[in-house]
Amino acid sequence: MTTSNKKPRTWLSRRPLYGLALTALWCVGNAQAPQAQSTITPNFKDADLALVVQAVQSITGKTFIIDPRVRAQVTILSSTPMSADAFYDAFLSVLQVHDFVAVPAGNNVVKIVPAQNSRWMPGNDLPAKVDPNSDEIVTQVIQLKNVSAANLLPALRPLVPQGAHFVAHQASNTVIISDRASNVARLMRIIQRIDQAGDEDVDVVRLENASAAEIVRVVNTLYTQAGPQQEAGASGAKVVADDRTNSVLLTGEKSQRLRLKALITHLDTPLEAGGDTQVRYLQYADAETIAGKLKEQIQGIVQATPGGAPPQPGAAGASASADKSVGIWSDVQTNALVVTAPPKIMRQIMLIVDKLDIRRAQVLVEAILVEVTLNKSAELGVNWAVGSRGEDGGTVPIGMFNQPIGNASIGSIAAALQNPTSLLQSGLPTGVTMGAGSFPDSGTNFAILLRALRGDASTNILQTPSIITLDNEEAEIKVAQEVPFITGQFTNTGANQGSVNPFQTIQREEVGTILKITPKINKGDSVMLKIEQESSGVAATTEGAVDLVTNKRTISTKVLVEDGGVIVLGGLISDTAMEGENRVPILGRIPLIGELFKTRNGQKEKRNLMVFIRPKILRDGVSAAVETNAKYNVIRDQQLQRRGGKVTLLPGERQPLLPPIEDLSKYADPTAGAKPPQPGTERPEEEPPLQTTPLPPTPQTQQPQPPPPN
Repeated sequence: MTTSNKKPRTWLSRRPLYGLALTALWCVGNAQAPQAQSTITPNFKDADLALVVQAVQSITGKTFIIDPRVRAQVTILSSTPMSADAFYDAFLSVLQVHDFVAVPAGNNVVKIVPAQNSRWMPGNDLPAKVDPNSDEIVTQVIQLKNVSAANLLPALRPLVPQGAHFVAHQASNTVIISDRASNVARLMRIIQRIDQAGDEDVDVVRLENASAAEIVRVVNTLYTQAGPQQEAGASGAKVVADDRTNSVLLTGEKSQRLRLKALITHLDTPLEAGGDTQVRYLQYADAETIAGKLKEQIQGIVQATPGGAPPQPGAAGASASADKSVGIWSDVQTNALVVTAPPKIMRQIMLIVDKLDIRRAQVLVEAILVEVTLNKSAELGVNWAVGSRGEDGGTVPIGMFNQPIGNASIGSIAAALQNPTSLLQSGLPTGVTMGAGSFPDSGTNFAILLRALRGDASTNILQTPSIITLDNEEAEIKVAQEVPFITGQFTNTGANQGSVNPFQTIQREEVGTILKITPKINKGDSVMLKIEQESSGVAATTEGAVDLVTNKRTISTKVLVEDGGVIVLGGLISDTAMEGENRVPILGRIPLIGELFKTRNGQKEKRNLMVFIRPKILRDGVSAAVETNAKYNVIRDQQLQRRGGKVTLLPGERQPLLPPIEDLSKYADPTAGAKPPQPGTERPEEEPPLQTTPLPPTPQTQQPQPPPPN
């Protein structure tokens, strides 16, 4: 098709390449053969994408809907004719190059949109076969059988373009891919290659002499000598111990498994000497106690059958023979266990000993008992007597008010004045006594006595008993006196000469401070305490009591306290006020005059009693040494402050003095917090003697030393 230079230039002449394409399409349109047999030789150079779409529409018969954002200059050059399907595939490749996609919309309609919008548009969903040479959008769901979809997704994600959809559904263990068919087919081949069942066998090596856990530790140690990456798993094999069956499980490449199996078999050999008998020195537990418990445990071990099934008939003889092959006895002098048993039972025994022979923590418990008592009392009253004396010197009493005040009255004082000896024996009355009287030779005489008595008493008692004991062991401390109490008495009259033999029965009771405690350290830093606290004392003489009277305060409880914390166990707070009045009826109520006919007394008592407890966990020797040093230095400081170390009236004599405390930290267990010793570990024959050096004086003990004796 050509045009003359004289004529106006048409739209076709301005686009020669488009004219070429239309010429090809015109030839196709006029061809008499069916459309499936039509061919086209595309020759587009920097053509608008819309023109290419029109060419594809003409040869394929599809209807295209183009997104306004789809704009590009396209170049397609071919030297050979192409079929309609081949030309359409080439068109899809052109769209991929320019980041566009063709999405089928049904009824032979195709939408051309940017690639980022293809995720939510339907395409060729779940086709039976994915064409590896096509660039159409395909959505496929792949079911995984052997590998995890979540674990596979990170490995394949870099192979998928950003605009594609690639996710894992963990519930069904499937992978969903929405991308171009060529890439989807590629990913399906990769996933098929990865999703393969493992063909590695698992070898079970049952051990007869060695411990499975120990063998695995040795093998892993052997492979880690060259570096952290040279362990058994890095070389294609994995080694796992099964303690229940005492077996080693091997998995990996066949040659590697054979090499490890040979090594394990070589290690599973009995010891050359003493393989069935071991001597185990205990560090903390009591060998005699542990031996008795182990014998009971062995009865259950030798009778147990594999898998926990009940013993079969006829198995009693086997159990009896196994029981005879096991022997456990203790050596008290060296605190050691001597065990004779088959290797399997020997391992179980040593595992039990490892768990029992551990350092037990100690608990320092301080009980604080505080008692503050305040007593106040007062008595006031008047005693009087009136009489008449005749000329013959006789006295006739007229009236009297006699009421003891502070255990003294006008009658007792008058009797004491008449008999001074009894006054000296009974003692003078306490308090203030004021009196007046008139005793003429004849006529009326009288005597009046005013008694006033006030008493104040206070008591402040602080007791802090402390005790250290092992975890879960009961401890008791007593600071008490044995006080005798009369429990009975009778008199035996002798048959000869009427002799009398009095007889009394006496029982002694402990009176003082008694603390009985059982601590139990819980997981963490709390302590459960079972406490029985008693504080008693002999009371002052009580009126009307036939024997001694004791005051007793006891507490029995269980508490949970944090390490180093203080908790109140109990207490008593009382405030008592009492008032009394003795008077003559009617006369005692007359104002002013009634004071001559009555006496009054008042008493008030306040008592505060509290008991506190403070536990502290001592997990090692250093903690125990620190607490010991503190108590030791307190007593030593008090000795240093007593009279400068001298003894009064004895020149040259010195007060007893504690020596400076030694450094107890070196006595701490160096293995505290370490793993229990392995079975068969023996104690060294000789241990070097401990070298002790005095501690430097602490700030609390920097007291001047006593001067040398004169």
